[in-house]
Amino acid sequence: MAATACRGLFSIAKHASKSVVPRVVGTRLCSTDLHPTIRPVNAVQRQTLTEFGQYVAECLPKYVQKVQITAGNELEVLIAPEGVVPVITFLKDHTNSQFTSLADLCGVDMPSRAYRFEVVYNLLSLRYNSRIRVKTYTDELTPLESITDVFKGANWYEREVWDMFGVFFANHPDLRRILTDYGFEGHPFRKDFPLTGYVECRYDDEVKRVVVEPVELAQEYRKFDLSAPWEQFPNFREQAAAEVPIKEEEK
Repeated sequence: MAATACRGLFSIAKHASKSVVPRVVGTRLCSTDLHPTIRPVNAVQRQTLTEFGQYVAECLPKYVQKVQITAGNELEVLIAPEGVVPVITFLKDHTNSQFTSLADLCGVDMPSRAYRFEVVYNLLSLRYNSRIRVKTYTDELTPLESITDVFKGANWYEREVWDMFGVFFANHPDLRRILTDYGFEGHPFRKDFPLTGYVECRYDDEVKRVVVEPVELAQEYRKFDLSAPWEQFPNFREQAAAEVPIKEEEK
């Protein structure tokens, strides 16, 4: 399996270039081309990512809970919270992966879940020209382990997730707010946080300084219905992720 995963990642860049893309003739697209807003599905690349996802699950059965492919050719690995550092370290250092670049780290808030927060790690392998998305979960009180010892660039990303969502990262060298003010209370990206905020800052001409005071709405507060009257991309909105079968850990 290791050799298959290695050969597969080597071949991603080779076969990805053969994907069907719109061919421009003058200023018009050929009628046989795919829809310009839909990413073409490369069957070879999809199979390669499936095999690599199974390989990661076999190497780390204690932490990997699910592997899936979304949006045609995006590999996602869903892991337990205690597996953040081992899995990220494996993906960075293993010779068959070499995801040495942390492209992004962000949070997602879904209050209806028992573990309302998802933390998403997007990694890039320059060696194999491939990307992978690692997801884990937590709640308001349970901290996640910081990966700043693995990726120094995670420092600011984790501070942003802490500031916006309130997800605490244990062993972070300098976990403090990065976007809001020093005395700010609450976390703006939580879905239970009011859009108007709690306080506002303004310069007071009388006292000649910036003052912080409770929000005052100059007009009657109105609830606006911002839902769109039409369905954006209705043919593709309900596409479910394709789950990759993984071998169960033997007890």
